[in-house]
Amino acid sequence: MEQAKERGARGGTGDTAPASGGEGTALELLVHGVGGTTPEQMLDDPRTVRITGDDTAAVFRRADDVDAESRPGERRGEPVPEAYVWCNLTSGNGTRALWLLLLPFMVVNLAHWMRPATPGRDRTVRLYGMLVRLAGLTLTVLLTAAACEVALDLAAWQCAGTEACVGRHTWLGFLSPAGSGAGWWSAPGRRLALAAAVPAALTGLLWYLSLRTWRAYESQQPMDRAAAPEEDPARTALGRPGFWYGRRLVARLRAAHTAAGLLTVAAAVTVPAARFDRRPGGPAALEVTGRLLEAALIAAAVAVTVVVCRRGRGEHRLDRAVDRRLVQRLPLTAGTLFAGALLYAGWARPQWVSAGGLPGNTAFSGLALAQGLLVIALAVAAHLLHRTAPDPRAAMRGLGGPAVAMLACALGGVMSGGVAQRVSDWLDGTGTFLAGPPVLLTWQASVIPPLLLVVLALCAVLVRHTLLRARAERADVTGDQPGDAGDPARTRRIATARAAARLTDRAPLLLALTSTATFLLGAAALAGALATDRTPAAAADGTYAVVQGAARTAQALGSWLIGVGFILFVTWGRRAYKDPAARRTIGILWDVGTFWPRAAHPFAPPCYAERAVPDLTWRMATWTRATGGRLVLSGHSQGSVLAAAAAWQLEPSVRARVALLTYGSPLERLYGRWFPAHFGPAALAGLHREVDCWRNLHRATDPIGGPVRLPGDCGPEVDREALKDPLAYGRTALHPLPAPILGHSDYQADPAFAEERRRLLARLRPDLPGPRPACGPVPGADGGPHGCGGRSSA
Repeated sequence: MEQAKERGARGGTGDTAPASGGEGTALELLVHGVGGTTPEQMLDDPRTVRITGDDTAAVFRRADDVDAESRPGERRGEPVPEAYVWCNLTSGNGTRALWLLLLPFMVVNLAHWMRPATPGRDRTVRLYGMLVRLAGLTLTVLLTAAACEVALDLAAWQCAGTEACVGRHTWLGFLSPAGSGAGWWSAPGRRLALAAAVPAALTGLLWYLSLRTWRAYESQQPMDRAAAPEEDPARTALGRPGFWYGRRLVARLRAAHTAAGLLTVAAAVTVPAARFDRRPGGPAALEVTGRLLEAALIAAAVAVTVVVCRRGRGEHRLDRAVDRRLVQRLPLTAGTLFAGALLYAGWARPQWVSAGGLPGNTAFSGLALAQGLLVIALAVAAHLLHRTAPDPRAAMRGLGGPAVAMLACALGGVMSGGVAQRVSDWLDGTGTFLAGPPVLLTWQASVIPPLLLVVLALCAVLVRHTLLRARAERADVTGDQPGDAGDPARTRRIATARAAARLTDRAPLLLALTSTATFLLGAAALAGALATDRTPAAAADGTYAVVQGAARTAQALGSWLIGVGFILFVTWGRRAYKDPAARRTIGILWDVGTFWPRAAHPFAPPCYAERAVPDLTWRMATWTRATGGRLVLSGHSQGSVLAAAAAWQLEPSVRARVALLTYGSPLERLYGRWFPAHFGPAALAGLHREVDCWRNLHRATDPIGGPVRLPGDCGPEVDREALKDPLAYGRTALHPLPAPILGHSDYQADPAFAEERRRLLARLRPDLPGPRPACGPVPGADGGPHGCGGRSSA
């Protein structure tokens, strides 16, 4: 076996001259989808050999096919199957479920890639990217401020400064100023300085995870090649040499966000001490020091904002440079200011006593207002871009990005408010000892119940629509099975599967209504917080008292829902990484989010495509160079997206030798609608022109995959008619047992799969193919009604 592996490594690298007889070899490179699988299942053979790669992602062959290039005649026209297994990039042990806690960062990063396709509006495109990066920066500040609220305000300032609370939580006794046991740490400033280690450690952990995951997943360099001519403004950016290597931007953003987190902690420590020092009769030296430190923090915050705004992604070339001075100095400066803030707050102030809450409500209200304004500006920019080149299939008429950014901000607010409220309830069981978290955070927790009611109402509407659709589908099922559809239960199951599969197409409406409700409820929470601050407690009577009572009830319910939701969140996250069935259910959403490079937030989960796409590109380029053979790139589900992205990265001469077979593909149904700038109609039509041939298989019962929907005559040329599912309605000679409803899985079980693969191989020739004529109804290679019908071989 080891000898076979060595032969495979020598024969598959492509560093040698073409093997003898390699011109007759055909290769089928299989790329699996989101569910993950094993090479033995993909190749249908228990004996497999790793040709190239490592334990994270690798290419496998059957043991008998390791040196197939040296024996081309033995295949008798059949391709050599290879399996690219990348499931370990997105699944693994249960600890990766903790990545779900980075969900707000992932969602805001997703908004960056959802801009409309807009040729000729470069300034607006840059403005769109800058606004998303600023929204990501506010999320870092918000979650760090929430950690400061829990550690500094609730624990160190309020609870440790209250004798009754310390009596309930003895682990805070060494911080208490009451009694004879008061020690050095009992001073308010020193308590704050000690508690600041918690949010600072959180910031350091995020920095470490970002750096570590970058090195583990995204540091693989793509093939270095010259950029293609950009005369065609509709050409997708996925074909640019530097698209899958964002090292420079990620390093800049990592430095800026790390500095922003440390500056947030430093401000939380500095501002209370500086306010105390500005009291009449206070020490002048401390007052001056506090003002200077606040000014330095403001200047550093401005510098961080400028760094985030100044540079976006550079994709036109493979940029290996790193702004080392900036990357090193920005966190170092923030760390120095943080250390200075700790020293300043820890200075002895005998008359300083902690009472009430820390001054944080203004900061949280300002962050919420800034996020709302950024979302509005982002919506205006997206509308301008969409209006320039309207795409009728684009989700929410190009407003998908602002809607997703709104959800990211809402997730951050809900997590901040819910955690702060739950910790406050835990520390102050009776609700009489502590002032509690800032008013805005409690109001944000109160938003959860009404928002949940809105989502449940929308789900109920969708369920009703699905049931009505399933009833209408029964007639179509009966019509598809003339003289055979005599089982009402069987008909009902097939119709329900078809109707449920169409729920995916209702996602834009669901997102639009949810994001709108979130925006309105968030605005109401901000208004309620401001009204609470300005209205004295004694004036809370009449209608205002009723509103306050309802708000308190919603706040209590929301805080409990946050606790339950957190437990469910982590539990389902662990299950998604361990249970293949759960992974197929919710994995597509996670895999869509982590498919894209980190362009707006450096603390988002790592991008697996920055490893997978270069892997596929290198394998295809080196194999075709070494053998001169034919290659069919076969991708299922998310694997079809990786296959398309890898095909765009190939040299034009190599891309023209590749045939593409996709099945259960979300290329148009999900990616084309939600990411029109990169997978829109123009981009997919360009891919169809540049590869030798492309065929796409889909089913009406598939909730993920769908047709590619290329315009004009190109559509039927790429898309085969929806496959029959199930393969047989009743019992037949070929299917004596009831055939299952396959939906998104087992496309290879359909005879159409082997038929389309055979047609693709018949089209490919060992010599370079000629140019493709205009799309038209050209018969397939075997004379059938379907086929690529374009390129002709010399």
